[in-house]
Amino acid sequence: MRAIPGAWRRTARGAGLLGEDGSAAPTVFAEMSALAARTGAINLGQGFPDEDGPAEVLEAARQAIAAGANQYPPGRGIPDLRAAIAEHQERFYGLRLDPETEVLVTAGATEALAAVILALVDSPDDEIVVFEPYYDEYAACVALAGARLVTVPLRWPDFQPDPAELRRAVTDRTRLILVNDPHNPTGAVFARDVLDLVVELAERHDAIIVTDEVYEHLVFDGPHTPLATLPGAAARTLSISSGGKTFSTTGWKIGWVTGPADLVEAVLTVKQYLTYVGGAPFQPAIAAGLRLPDGFFTGIAATMRAKSRILGEGLRAAGFAVSRPAGSYFTVADAAPLGVEDAASFCRTLPARAGVVAIPLTAFATPERQDEYRTLVRFAACKRVDVLEEAAARLSRAQ
Repeated sequence: MRAIPGAWRRTARGAGLLGEDGSAAPTVFAEMSALAARTGAINLGQGFPDEDGPAEVLEAARQAIAAGANQYPPGRGIPDLRAAIAEHQERFYGLRLDPETEVLVTAGATEALAAVILALVDSPDDEIVVFEPYYDEYAACVALAGARLVTVPLRWPDFQPDPAELRRAVTDRTRLILVNDPHNPTGAVFARDVLDLVVELAERHDAIIVTDEVYEHLVFDGPHTPLATLPGAAARTLSISSGGKTFSTTGWKIGWVTGPADLVEAVLTVKQYLTYVGGAPFQPAIAAGLRLPDGFFTGIAATMRAKSRILGEGLRAAGFAVSRPAGSYFTVADAAPLGVEDAASFCRTLPARAGVVAIPLTAFATPERQDEYRTLVRFAACKRVDVLEEAAARLSRAQ
């Protein structure tokens, strides 16, 4: 059998896709979830809820299955979901979209990100700027596209970027600026001046802005501000989101890309050769979810804010220093006050010692910046209140 090309192997290994022996490297999420299953620990590592979403959404999926929506949907997504996405963008953000040409349904935000990067990167000299630490798929997709990852660090405790470092990172070689807001893994929401600077730099260097907004309805204080709503941004911005986090349906994998028709068309040229389509009966269900009353959306933000507060108080009581999240599922804690010097080792022993699983922040960082995050740990608050309270009690008893 012909060997895998050496350049690909080197790039993939650097992105963490392959181990040193050339085998597929398991993600830290798979490793920690396996630890949780093996030890019976409470899994505050991987970001998935342990409660079902709204009954109206679940019932819409059941009805769609019963009605026969079980075969391939249209490649762009069913018309009603595309219309619902366009309605959502106008209702919440004042963005007017043509659902026929400016909306594309994908197999979750993960496929959307992969399709965008593969479609818009066309040279090994292209650079993609991301904020670090970052959702681990970003580095993997940049490696698959053969481009260069350029990172801008976010630092404890507020995880806002240094404007000077952002200015240095974006150059004429920058093809994409990828902005995850609200941010995974830190729980940060970027300040308005940061968003304005992203738009300024994208215009100056003719870069495309790509936003990952899957936590858009989980901002704790005030409404989410999509980058596409800022002056000068819409014409060069592709916005990505999904129904998984909003409706607690992470397993359905229904996401979308919205933006200028020419950019969306470019993404479709790749997306149609990835999954082609997905989730036929789940698409009308997510359309129903997007049309729920405003009270649902404000309610889920308030609920997650309360859960994050419970988790944060529990972590402080257990001796951690805690960064206050502004949105998303996640809270970052510093284990250094507990005498921890290596968060990765700490997280591997935590299930046996405390019956809780968490993720080291180093799993979301490049090798060059591992030391900056070496004592930081990410915990997920997207669990039932009683589960969070039990996890806090376990952590406190184990110290």
